[in-house]
Amino acid sequence: MKNFSATKLYALAFGIFLGLCIWKFGNPVILDRKISAPATLSKFLNDPWPPHWANWILLPLAAIGAIFIFEKKFSWTQTKWLWLLPLAWLSWQFCSATQTVDTDLTRATLWQFSGCVVCYFFGALIFARDKLWRWLLPGLLAAFAFCLVRGIDQRVFEFPQSYQMLVEGQRDGWTNFPPEVVAEMKNENSIITTNGVDMTNPAILEKLKKGRVAGTLVYPNALAGIILLLWPLALTLAFDTTRKMKLPIRFAAIALTIFLGGAAFFWSSSKLGWLIGIAIVGLFLLRLQWPKKIKLTAVAIFLILGLGVFAVRFHNYFAAGATSLGARFDYWRAATQTTAANPVFGTGPGTFQRPYARIKSSEAEMARLTHNDYLEQFSDSGVAGGIFYAAWILTALTTMSRRVWNFGSPLDFAIFAGLLGWFIQGLGEFGLYIPALAWTAFTLLGCVLDLPRNQIDKSVVAN
Repeated sequence: MKNFSATKLYALAFGIFLGLCIWKFGNPVILDRKISAPATLSKFLNDPWPPHWANWILLPLAAIGAIFIFEKKFSWTQTKWLWLLPLAWLSWQFCSATQTVDTDLTRATLWQFSGCVVCYFFGALIFARDKLWRWLLPGLLAAFAFCLVRGIDQRVFEFPQSYQMLVEGQRDGWTNFPPEVVAEMKNENSIITTNGVDMTNPAILEKLKKGRVAGTLVYPNALAGIILLLWPLALTLAFDTTRKMKLPIRFAAIALTIFLGGAAFFWSSSKLGWLIGIAIVGLFLLRLQWPKKIKLTAVAIFLILGLGVFAVRFHNYFAAGATSLGARFDYWRAATQTTAANPVFGTGPGTFQRPYARIKSSEAEMARLTHNDYLEQFSDSGVAGGIFYAAWILTALTTMSRRVWNFGSPLDFAIFAGLLGWFIQGLGEFGLYIPALAWTAFTLLGCVLDLPRNQIDKSVVAN
């Protein structure tokens, strides 16, 4: 009983750590040198922390987790491919690192990838046992709620106030700001000097005017990623755990969960996120215990409505030429070209920006990551690295889909749906390189693997 209580405490602490990642480690690890350590208490609380700090917090947690695994003699209960593939992928990253074109970028990325694999195995070997993953949820969902509130605050208060402040500052010649604040704004490139005149950076004003929110993460699409990952779980908990509560309290809990996630997701203005969200809702509808014709009709109606709202919501984006989509095509072309030039080891984990700077289209903006987690594995670590990663994720999702659909509880299915959405988003984003997203996702991925298996699955596990 004592050891069991200790594992619960450990799961609770690990969930708090994942929540801390959402709060403070929402930037890609390759930006580590760009993020300064906070110099004041205010910045310590309000600003993101350097990503490498997360490694030093994970290390002692990993050591404690390893002790639990050896003491309780936890064994792998899944098909051998679900432990061979992640180890093969990570091992190949270290092989690729020997040929890297940028040691600093690769070092940061190897720490990140090692954290992904550690979180995955801890999820499968520790937190999946006796539903210990439920003890992850308090810290994880509290931070998720804070992230959503932060995003809504950005849209309703912070962005409008900042926009007005910058417009008035430029109009008054920045005399309404202390000199040290003006100097800091120049250093941060919020104020630029053109023809001897200090003016607000037009890109900053445009960003504030658009009002796309990011919460505590690096940019709006990353916020959409954490919502895709955790909102299905939060909604399921809101509906299921409040059944015995008084109706007003239950209604308030459900309404608040819907509002926070829905408003933040809407204001993130993530096009890919919106399409994935429509597909995930359709998946939930298909699992309902309704007659088949009614389910298919409901799915068709929802798809039509969802795509209609999508067309109206983003018509200006497509009318303007869908510039971000065009940019992604250039990233993907460059990644393919880099893979062809370096098929064995790639250019080194996390180094896409180095070859891209040389081969990008002249009109394209510079990018640090490929905006496709799968394609970047090929570009950065060669064909073997890309195959190992894609095979791992495909095998894990296929295994989960069979078990969750037939045997999983509503919470199991919600976690699976969130993971499916997040891994699909990886086709157009770089969540694998963000601790807040990747470490959370891989922990949950390991947790959901240990579900009841039917007779067909037993023959697979026996391998």
